[in-house]
Amino acid sequence: MSEARPAANLARTVVFAAFIAVLGIFPGFYLGGAAVPVVLQNMGPLLAGSILGARRAGAAVLLFLALTALGLPLLSGGRGGVAPFFGPSGGFLLGWLVSAVVVGLVVQRATPRPGLVVLLVANAAGVAADYLVGIPFWGLVTGDLGTAAVQSLVFVPGDAVKLVVVSLVAAAVHRAAPAALTGRA
Repeated sequence: MSEARPAANLARTVVFAAFIAVLGIFPGFYLGGAAVPVVLQNMGPLLAGSILGARRAGAAVLLFLALTALGLPLLSGGRGGVAPFFGPSGGFLLGWLVSAVVVGLVVQRATPRPGLVVLLVANAAGVAADYLVGIPFWGLVTGDLGTAAVQSLVFVPGDAVKLVVVSLVAAAVHRAAPAALTGRA
């Protein structure tokens, strides 16, 4: 994406923020007594990073989180406002921003364009980044980091499937529109 096309760049950023919101239509569910739901919505930041690159993906996630904090019911289950940011899942929400940037940085460094292996590694790093923010926050909120870490294991199989799906979609987009989305010329 060229800096000469600011309207197009802004549109892509807004579209990805909206895409993350749309993924919130699918309700989350709680597994294994965990205080944090399993959601599809965490695929949005991964896909944004995979396609938009670090800066624009970070902007898309930041826009989404800001709209949520302002009270729009954009999170899975129709949640919104500041309360979700201070509950057990708050760290994972903030981790989405880190996740999108991490994925975007890895993808941007791939030459000449990211293949499936690079995208899988990038998205695995993005999921790990989300866990590195989310689990300690969850432990801080509940007062038990060990339990938060153990309970977070229920997310691993689903997140593994999600990162593969996101990587496959992103690989197809990069093949269909080589160099057009992440700023490569």
